[in-house]
Amino acid sequence: MQMVNFNEEQIIANGAVIYNQRPKIEAIADSIWKNGFDLLLFTSSGGSQAMLDPFAFYIRHMSRLPVESVLSANLMTGDCNRIGPKTVAFLTSKSGNTAETVEAARWLKAQGVRLFAAVGQADSTLESICDDTVVYGAGRPQEMIFYLLIGRLLYHSGDFEAYPRFADELQGLARALAEVRKQADEKCRRYALDYCKEPYNIWIGSGDLWPTAYSYSMCVLEESQWIRTKSVSSPEFFHGTLELLEDDVCTTLLLTEGPTRAQDERVKSFAARHTQKLTCFDTKDYELPGISDEFRKLLSPVVMAAVLQRISKNMEQITGHSLDIRRYYRKESY
Repeated sequence: MQMVNFNEEQIIANGAVIYNQRPKIEAIADSIWKNGFDLLLFTSSGGSQAMLDPFAFYIRHMSRLPVESVLSANLMTGDCNRIGPKTVAFLTSKSGNTAETVEAARWLKAQGVRLFAAVGQADSTLESICDDTVVYGAGRPQEMIFYLLIGRLLYHSGDFEAYPRFADELQGLARALAEVRKQADEKCRRYALDYCKEPYNIWIGSGDLWPTAYSYSMCVLEESQWIRTKSVSSPEFFHGTLELLEDDVCTTLLLTEGPTRAQDERVKSFAARHTQKLTCFDTKDYELPGISDEFRKLLSPVVMAAVLQRISKNMEQITGHSLDIRRYYRKESY
């Protein structure tokens, strides 16, 4: 069967939109390093924050650079007490006008913080506030912006000597992720067929894939498909959620190639004994042509995003429920 809503040429072209801005992105990283900082802060809202969170994870695991990751709404209620004029903040918003993110940007600017934004729309409110902005438009994956930006900072700190080779290989990332989509589609379509009407779902992930499990269950299954879903991290699964497993409870586990993989494997071993509806999506199962094995541990989020997109595209077609339909989100004031 032909893949639903799949345009390989467009996927590759979208990747080029971002990669072609590599000189600009690296120049911004060089400037940040030259000017110095005492905190790298990642702050946005919803799925945008989930896209940023793995980069705070990589900084913590690869270096001793000071880093925090805080939802913009929580930032405004005092969840970070380290902000000052030497803070550098990274924000992202597809529209560039997400209310909580814009409010946080204005507040940070008043504290003398240097602001970097990645936005999908040119001339947005967020761009007007920030010192440096990359507009990605139709570019995907947006994570490539931060692989280049944060990778370059880690290179300067001496914690990622292989960055130049990594950055060179990112030129082929979009093409590699198109191949991942092809590899994953049959399994994802079967998953969508089998589970699109489940009354309750549990989604689990750890480390750099916990944000993926969280955001996919919230932003796609709940927001875009109105499917009741519980997300939980692999380590926290054993502190409550495990009691909900029964033979007919749909459970989906995302396995990372990063340092927390053992946590996922522990969940897999337990869940396989207690539900007949366990599905595991493992980034190790997918080839990444043109990407060296040494870099795979950094790419689990974008590999998994490519896989899960095939669930979304197939589920949309199977259910007849467009991914663009909303009842409340940005439809009324709240």
